Amino acid sequence: MPQLKNYMEDVVILVIKDIIKDMEVCTCEKCSLDIAAIALNTLPPKYIVSEKGELYSRIDALRQQFEVDVMTAVTKAASIVKNNPRHE
Repeated sequence: MPQLKNYMEDVVILVIKDIIKDMEVCTCEKCSLDIAAIALNTLPPKYIVSEKGELYSRIDALRQQFEVDVMTAVTKAASIVKNNPRHE
Protein backbone atom coordinates (compact mmCIF):
# COMPACT_ATOMS: atom_id res chain seq x y z
CA MET A 1 0.00 0.00 0.00
CA PRO A 2 1.41 3.43 -0.90
CA GLN A 3 2.38 5.74 1.92
CA LEU A 4 3.11 9.43 2.25
CA LYS A 5 6.53 10.09 3.74
CA ASN A 6 8.68 13.11 4.45
CA TYR A 7 11.97 11.45 3.56
CA MET A 8 13.87 14.39 5.03
CA GLU A 9 13.12 12.86 8.46
CA ASP A 10 15.03 9.70 7.62
CA VAL A 11 17.91 11.61 6.06
CA VAL A 12 18.22 13.79 9.18
CA ILE A 13 18.17 10.75 11.50
CA LEU A 14 20.94 9.09 9.47
CA VAL A 15 23.07 12.24 9.47
CA ILE A 16 22.56 12.82 13.21
CA LYS A 17 24.12 9.45 13.99
CA ASP A 18 27.22 10.38 11.99
CA ILE A 19 27.61 13.93 13.26
CA ILE A 20 26.95 13.76 16.99
CA LYS A 21 29.60 11.16 17.67
CA ASP A 22 32.22 13.74 16.63
CA MET A 23 30.69 16.65 18.55
CA GLU A 24 30.61 15.27 22.09
CA VAL A 25 26.85 15.76 22.23
CA CYS A 26 24.64 13.67 24.49
CA THR A 27 23.28 10.72 22.50
CA CYS A 28 20.21 10.02 24.64
CA GLU A 29 16.92 9.69 22.79
CA LYS A 30 15.60 13.05 24.05
CA CYS A 31 18.65 14.98 22.83
CA SER A 32 18.69 13.12 19.51
CA LEU A 33 15.02 13.91 18.94
CA ASP A 34 15.55 17.55 19.94
CA ILE A 35 18.36 17.79 17.37
CA ALA A 36 16.13 16.18 14.74
CA ALA A 37 13.22 18.53 15.49
CA ILE A 38 15.38 21.66 15.36
CA ALA A 39 17.08 20.58 12.13
CA LEU A 40 13.82 19.52 10.46
CA ASN A 41 12.22 22.85 11.31
CA THR A 42 14.95 24.60 9.31
CA LEU A 43 14.88 22.25 6.33
CA PRO A 44 12.18 22.08 3.65
CA PRO A 45 10.04 18.93 3.81
CA LYS A 46 10.48 16.52 0.93
CA TYR A 47 7.38 14.38 0.63
CA ILE A 48 7.13 11.32 -1.56
CA VAL A 49 4.46 8.72 -2.13
CA SER A 50 6.00 5.31 -2.34
CA GLU A 51 5.71 1.66 -1.53
CA LYS A 52 7.69 0.84 1.60
CA GLY A 53 10.43 -1.13 -0.19
CA GLU A 54 11.00 1.67 -2.69
CA LEU A 55 11.11 4.25 0.04
CA TYR A 56 14.47 3.31 1.49
CA SER A 57 16.24 3.10 -1.86
CA ARG A 58 14.91 6.56 -2.72
CA ILE A 59 15.98 7.97 0.63
CA ASP A 60 19.55 6.79 0.10
CA ALA A 61 19.74 8.31 -3.38
CA LEU A 62 18.12 11.60 -2.39
CA ARG A 63 20.15 11.88 0.82
CA GLN A 64 23.24 12.63 -1.24
CA GLN A 65 21.46 15.48 -3.02
CA PHE A 66 20.60 17.25 0.24
CA GLU A 67 23.49 16.09 2.39
CA VAL A 68 25.31 19.44 2.70
CA ASP A 69 22.16 21.33 3.73
CA VAL A 70 21.19 18.54 6.12
CA MET A 71 24.66 18.32 7.66
CA THR A 72 24.69 22.08 8.21
CA ALA A 73 21.24 22.06 9.83
CA VAL A 74 22.07 19.06 12.03
CA THR A 75 25.41 20.57 13.11
CA LYS A 76 23.71 23.82 14.12
CA ALA A 77 20.93 21.93 15.92
CA ALA A 78 23.44 19.70 17.74
CA SER A 79 25.30 22.77 18.92
CA ILE A 80 22.07 24.28 20.27
CA VAL A 81 21.15 21.06 22.10
CA LYS A 82 24.70 20.60 23.39
CA ASN A 83 24.62 24.07 24.96
CA ASN A 84 21.01 23.75 26.20
CA PRO A 85 20.18 20.08 26.93
CA ARG A 86 16.62 19.54 28.16
CA HIS A 87 17.26 16.32 30.05
CA GLU A 88 18.32 16.00 33.69
